[in-house]
Amino acid sequence: MTIGIYSRCLAICAALGLVGCDAFIAPENNPTNIRLNEVDQRLSRVERVVNNEGLVNMLSRLDALEQDLASLRNDVETLQYSVEQSDGRQRQLYLDLDQRLGALEKTGAGAGVLDGQALNPGQLPVPGGTDRANYQAAFELLKQGRYEEASLALQQFMVTFPQSEYNDNAQYWLAETYYVTQDYRKALGEFQVVLDRFPQSRKLPDALLKIGFCNYELQRWDSSRTALSTVVSQYPETTAARLANQRLELLESEGR
Repeated sequence: MTIGIYSRCLAICAALGLVGCDAFIAPENNPTNIRLNEVDQRLSRVERVVNNEGLVNMLSRLDALEQDLASLRNDVETLQYSVEQSDGRQRQLYLDLDQRLGALEKTGAGAGVLDGQALNPGQLPVPGGTDRANYQAAFELLKQGRYEEASLALQQFMVTFPQSEYNDNAQYWLAETYYVTQDYRKALGEFQVVLDRFPQSRKLPDALLKIGFCNYELQRWDSSRTALSTVVSQYPETTAARLANQRLELLESEGR
C-alpha cells in the first residue's frame, strides 16, 4: 500500500538566516540539528508502524499515519531549505531522512519541464497530472533555482487546484520566490496571504517570520519587531521562534 508523502525539498539558507548562525551555535543547541532530530524520531515511529502492522491493522491506522506523514512532509521541506548549505553532519542526517521517506512513497512529476524545458504562463508543469504531481514539480523548479518559472507554476497550481491540501504550502513557496530574489515588497504581500487565507496552516510561524524579515530589509523596524515578537510569543517552541529571537537581538544591537 502506498502511503503518500512529499519530501523533496530545497535549501536556500541565506533566506532563512541559518548559514551565518550555525557556525556559532553548539550542535546540541543548533535549531536545525534539533529539528532534524525531531523529524528523525517521528519518522522512526512511522517506520515501525509500517514494518510491524498487518494489512488489516494498517487500514485502520491509515488516516492517522497519513496525518503524521503530511506533517513530516511539511517539516522536511523546511529542513531541506535550511540544510543544503549547512555543515556535513546536518547534510548527512537530512540525506538519511530523505532516503527513508523516499522508501515510503512513489512519485512521478513533470520530467519534461524539470529536464530544462521552458514553462509558459498559464501552463502546469505536469499537464493532466494530479495536484500532488504538479505541486511537487513546481517545488522542484524552486529547488533548481528557476524562480520565475517556479512562481508561474505555483500560481497556476493554485488556480487549477483551488481546493488542494497543498495550497497553503504553495502560497508560502510562491512568496519565497520573491523573497529569495530580493523583491521584498512583493514577498511581504504574498507571505501576508498565508496568514489571511490559511489561518490553520503549519506554515504560519515561518510566514510570520518572513514578514518580519521582509520588513527588516525594507527598514520598517517597528513592523519587523512586531512580527518577530509575535512569532516568539505565539510559537515559542519552533525553529521560527529561535530565528526570530536572533533577528530581534540583531535589531537591538543595531539600535533599531
